Amino acid sequence: MLRSAFLITAAPMALMIASPAHAVDETFETERGTIQVSTVVDGLANPWAIAFLPGDEGMLVTERAGALRLVDAEGNLSEPIEGVPQVDARGQGGLLDVALDPDFADNRLVYLSFAEAGDGGNSTAVARGQLNEDATALEEVEVIFSQQPKVQSTAHFGSRLVFDNDGHLFVTMGDRSSRQFRDMAQDTDSHIGTIARINPDGSVPQDNPFVGQDGALPEIWAYGVRNVQAAALHPETGVLWEIEHGPRGGDELNVIEPGANYGWPVASFGVEYSGDTIGEGISSAEGMVDPIYEWTPVIAPSGMAFYSGDAFPEWQGNLFVGGLASTALVRLELDGDSVTHEERLLEPLGLRIRDVAQGPDGAIYVATDEANGGILRVAPQTD
Repeated sequence: MLRSAFLITAAPMALMIASPAHAVDETFETERGTIQVSTVVDGLANPWAIAFLPGDEGMLVTERAGALRLVDAEGNLSEPIEGVPQVDARGQGGLLDVALDPDFADNRLVYLSFAEAGDGGNSTAVARGQLNEDATALEEVEVIFSQQPKVQSTAHFGSRLVFDNDGHLFVTMGDRSSRQFRDMAQDTDSHIGTIARINPDGSVPQDNPFVGQDGALPEIWAYGVRNVQAAALHPETGVLWEIEHGPRGGDELNVIEPGANYGWPVASFGVEYSGDTIGEGISSAEGMVDPIYEWTPVIAPSGMAFYSGDAFPEWQGNLFVGGLASTALVRLELDGDSVTHEERLLEPLGLRIRDVAQGPDGAIYVATDEANGGILRVAPQTD
């Protein structure tokens, strides 16, 4: 399709390129026209997540080693924001997702997920604090949720944070990687391999599916997941969608329903990294929900966003997914709960894409998971 199919708009948040020596400024042809990819900011240490602040305040960005930073509307990178909890920054652990309270404009509450050390090892945890007016510190920080039990592992923390339309907070978690722990994803007496749903203060919503059931943790919303590092609320249905890492093959896109079992590690489209089968080598099992889409070979999914902006009208309703192994921004066309087409963008850059967000200007922003990582802006090409 010709480039004129795009609605070319002025970008109220056209962020400046920060470090020209490492900056990206390239155009790429896509199935829907020509896109311009440019660096917003670089020099970030393994950025993990992006959250846009309202108005012209810029965006919050997490660095896995433990820093939370502000990138302002001119592309300037702040010093680390004070008050961030201590994180266990080993392996895949560290400071991970960041999300704003639905009432942030009034209460300035920010939520962070991170690897928390403690008795028995570590686990995914969620803290919240109030961002002060000059965005230099989080105040009154408290941990509102900790995955139980803590175990000895430095992998598969999951860790995406998503608010639903009623103000509840979804917390995605992993199976902690080891065969020693992953079978726990089939039980509801631990948070291993589950998705939790909590109130903003960490308390349990009374309509959660396992409330009142003996031996089940009441925070659990769904279980049988492997390592969910991509999650977003469907803009029309209000239902949580997630994408989880498979092992060797079998990355999964799932539509999450309360109380449902998504199969891991009983059913998988993948195999062990050794090439051996997982369990009985089945991809579907009775009583377990199948994915609506899967990738073999894997893309190593991390970060996702449903697109609703005006900058790319032809992409409205599409789902965008970050790919670590595929070094791609994956675009999915949808028909209801079915994927009808896939296109991979940005592959020539060779950068691991950790998070995806729609900006207030309608452009798409991605975080690149590199030691010298950054934030890229994807927008229609301008003349």
